Amino acid sequence: MAERKIRKTVTGNPAVDGAGVRLTRVLGHDTVYDFDPFLMLDSFDSSDPRDYIAGFPLHPHRGIETVTYLIKGEMHHKDSLGNKGVIRSGQSQWMTAGSGILHEEMPQPAERLLGLQLWINLPKKDKMTHPRYFDITESMMGIKILDNATVRVISGEFMGEKGVKTHHIVTEYYDVSLDSGSISIDTDPENTVFIFQILGDAEIHGRALPEKTAALFGEGDTVTVAATNGSCRFMLLSARPLNEEISWGGPIVMNTREELQQAFAELKTGDFLKHRI
Repeated sequence: MAERKIRKTVTGNPAVDGAGVRLTRVLGHDTVYDFDPFLMLDSFDSSDPRDYIAGFPLHPHRGIETVTYLIKGEMHHKDSLGNKGVIRSGQSQWMTAGSGILHEEMPQPAERLLGLQLWINLPKKDKMTHPRYFDITESMMGIKILDNATVRVISGEFMGEKGVKTHHIVTEYYDVSLDSGSISIDTDPENTVFIFQILGDAEIHGRALPEKTAALFGEGDTVTVAATNGSCRFMLLSARPLNEEISWGGPIVMNTREELQQAFAELKTGDFLKHRI
């Protein structure tokens, strides 16, 4: 087995999005081709509701999937298809925007809002697919308890424990709480693989990885992460790259500039939503 080594690290920077939500932006426009098919990663971590209660009012998406995962907190959501629900601590929502959807996400006051939202690109053939999403509760996640770690499997499979099956991009998504020592995780050698250090500091091949940092791995089929200064928690993401052109404007990601311009033109004319209630 070949151990993957760090190819690139990205440390998150403070940002403001939505109607005034303070967050940490980790992945974005500058990282899309390196981290393909993962487009964006925003991390939320605040004990002050004023940082986030303005939320993300109704806004459009096309051409992507958004995955929201909360370790702590609560977020209400609804969309143009008539769906609505609540994401609570330890839960996730996986939304396929496809041809176009309008939705809103409103974090609720809590002792702490801790989690992240990930954007995953859709392949060209699925850009205009029917929008859909599902709430992923704790009972739908696999949990593997090891001597020094707990691995929650949001999607994919880890040591026989299975999470949900994704609709378009086959994705391994693990939430790993490492109490001490190290953990080795097998990965598909053909996949883009990275971890996001959400709590505490880690070490990989003698290289320090501080909190709120993403580490993209090079070639290989195994990832090993060690905890430093006590416990740590990280997300591991793995999926096959699309190797397609990307044209990204705000909440819409297409393959060409012309497709992007058409999407924004349809927003103005009211023709954006291809599927309704």
